[in-house]
Amino acid sequence: MSGAGSPVVRAENLRIGFPTQNRGETVRAVDGVDFAIEPGETFGVIGESGSGKTTLGRAVVCLLKPSEGRILHGGTDPYTLSASELRHRRRAFQIIFQDPNAALNPRMTILDSIREPLDIAAEMPRAERDRRALEMLDRVGLRSDFAQRYPHELSGGQKQRINIARVLTVRPQLIVCDEVVAALDVSIRADILNLFADLQREFGLTYLFITHDLGVVAHVSSRIAVMYLGRFMEMGPAEALTRQPLHPYTEALLSAEPIPLPSTMRGARRIILQGEIPSPTDPPSGCRFRTRCPAMQGICATDEPEWRELTPGHFVACHFAGSVTGNSR
Repeated sequence: MSGAGSPVVRAENLRIGFPTQNRGETVRAVDGVDFAIEPGETFGVIGESGSGKTTLGRAVVCLLKPSEGRILHGGTDPYTLSASELRHRRRAFQIIFQDPNAALNPRMTILDSIREPLDIAAEMPRAERDRRALEMLDRVGLRSDFAQRYPHELSGGQKQRINIARVLTVRPQLIVCDEVVAALDVSIRADILNLFADLQREFGLTYLFITHDLGVVAHVSSRIAVMYLGRFMEMGPAEALTRQPLHPYTEALLSAEPIPLPSTMRGARRIILQGEIPSPTDPPSGCRFRTRCPAMQGICATDEPEWRELTPGHFVACHFAGSVTGNSR
């Protein structure tokens, strides 16, 4: 657990690579990331598919080991612990995946699925495990008669509530939410997001919220990091980042958000990014975003932009941050 005043999670020069079938090539999924998540915070990470968001989330809960750098849990490197100590510590760092169907065993009842983490820990009597599982089922808004049902009898939203209940049984400190509402019907997304907010207040939870939907992450997060090709382009308070973006990539993502107004009343023009994200095995020199950036200049190809704090708590990696961006929404 975190000591007094310690971040729940800290990443220091975190790098995660995957070797390919081509000799000598490595997919640099996460390539030099630094951040800290404070107790009770919701830290959002946004980016396009292939930016490294999910890999980052898996590393935070020790499903992937860093290739370089380190992840610290409350100031402790979990990979310096013994196997039994690591198993115990990982209970405090849980993850909920995007697909609620794939996360549940179709042959297990709902009660069995929720109770499974407690069964694996085997630290309390069966009756107490059942009691806690039923308590969490009720806490996520489902009746006790759901306990003996099977996953195929539930809707997508109900299945995701089951997955939330399951991680709550082990009393986690931090939960990685990996696109947790992306597979759900739009009509029930707000209910699930409100549930996360209620649980955070009740249990003092800390979230790492991963999504491609800037509207969602801006609604739930206190701080947001914008990720592109394995690195952070911008990071700052949610309100500042969405109202006054400092990086061209962030501005493009914001311009793509739907605005519920007639076209004649929309002030910001849509920024269309050309091309696809380059290969993570051979990222561009200099600024990684330069091949798609509408403000690219010569220095962007030769010099890697410095990670700078332009305003309190608001960081950006762009040579021209604040001079070519910053349009308010």
